Amino acid sequence: MSGEKGILVYAETSGSDIHPISYELLGKAREIAEKLGMQVWSVILGSGISEKASELIYRGADKVYVYEHEALRELNVITYKNLLTELAKEIKPEVFLIGATPWGRSLAPRIAAALNTGLTADCTDLQVDEKGRLIQVRPAFTGNLLAYIETVSKPIMATVRYRVMKPAERDPSRRGEVIVRRPENLDAGGVRFLGKVAEREVNLPDAEIIVAGGRGLKRKEDLKLLEELAELLGGVVGASRPLVDEGWISKDHQVGFSGNTVKPRLYIACGISGSPQHLAGMRNSGLIIAVNTDPSAPIFRHADYGVVADLYEFIPKLIRILREAKRRGRGAN
Repeated sequence: MSGEKGILVYAETSGSDIHPISYELLGKAREIAEKLGMQVWSVILGSGISEKASELIYRGADKVYVYEHEALRELNVITYKNLLTELAKEIKPEVFLIGATPWGRSLAPRIAAALNTGLTADCTDLQVDEKGRLIQVRPAFTGNLLAYIETVSKPIMATVRYRVMKPAERDPSRRGEVIVRRPENLDAGGVRFLGKVAEREVNLPDAEIIVAGGRGLKRKEDLKLLEELAELLGGVVGASRPLVDEGWISKDHQVGFSGNTVKPRLYIACGISGSPQHLAGMRNSGLIIAVNTDPSAPIFRHADYGVVADLYEFIPKLIRILREAKRRGRGAN
């Protein structure tokens, strides 16, 4: 590698598309690289993905490694781990970043173990201190504290949560090097990909409007109230952890430290007190509206608008107002 130092970003694919978290990682990698005088490298694996490499260049990569093979269409974690481990051993990145998606969380620890290095999981920020050291920031103790972690082993490996960093701006004028490799040895160690069991019920991290419910809801059936409001607003339903633990709603809907990190334009918290665990997942929302009967609830300290009211009285009134506004809008047309 002629003495080059770089930050390697794994570009995850979702079907035939690059997962948006890859652009967030490239944006942060570019920022760190410019501070430390390094390059930004990226790697993408799959079938029919060679043409995607230029997009990674446009988003900040100086060099892109493309592993192209029909067998890589299947997300076999052992195959992917082997190829990414071999690449890391070859090019020796100083830092290796992977998205903290369900796939990334399965892949990253296997690579770290194979490279005999540490892994800081679920980071919400990456910083360079005054001594030029990379500090990894992640919530600890269910979001009550932020841990600042320095890794001494190399490469420094971290998984980063989706929607917590600014995506890299697209610059079609950028130029870089694309290295296409067509691997032959794709030993999966006896593991076979059998197919997806089920799709996620909802893609909460990408939602622009979320109506979330918490302990203030009395019955599982009352979630229909939130579903009605979410439908009117063109959004989706979220939930705090207790509702998921009770089995009222699937974990796909959970917002918080142990669920999804979200960053919608509008977040309506209904009957949610605002525990640190929940706040860790939604505090960066654009506009936060909280509805709670307790005026001292912690959620109000983070809300742009607070409504001290019973959600069973306020939400139906809000639904009626929105329905009337929509009816009038149709009438005007």
